[in-house]
Amino acid sequence: MKKEQIEELFLQFESICYIFNEIECWSARELQNVLGYAKWENFTKVIEKAKTACKTSGINSTDHFPELRKMVEIGSGTQREIDDIALTRYACYLIAQNGKKTCYRYKKAW
Repeated sequence: MKKEQIEELFLQFESICYIFNEIECWSARELQNVLGYAKWENFTKVIEKAKTACKTSGINSTDHFPELRKMVEIGSGTQREIDDIALTRYACYLIAQNGKKTCYRYKKAW
């Protein structure tokens, strides 16, 4: 991957950061898009692997992967509730380590 592409991904990653319960977090739904996963179902499989890695290292995964629900617009002002996860920086790291080896946004292997 070229330096410019890495910098772009890093800036996108940092731009979706928000504060949740006084902790720096990332929405799993937003991170899914940054990492190039088209389907939530596929991304949740990676999240589960990351949770397992967290537990294996002796860390409570609920501290880094708190589940939540949020409202999103689905058209004509209508909203619906969807699942999401507030990810800590450590959780994002574990997801990156346990995810696919190809970044489809750039069609190149990591």
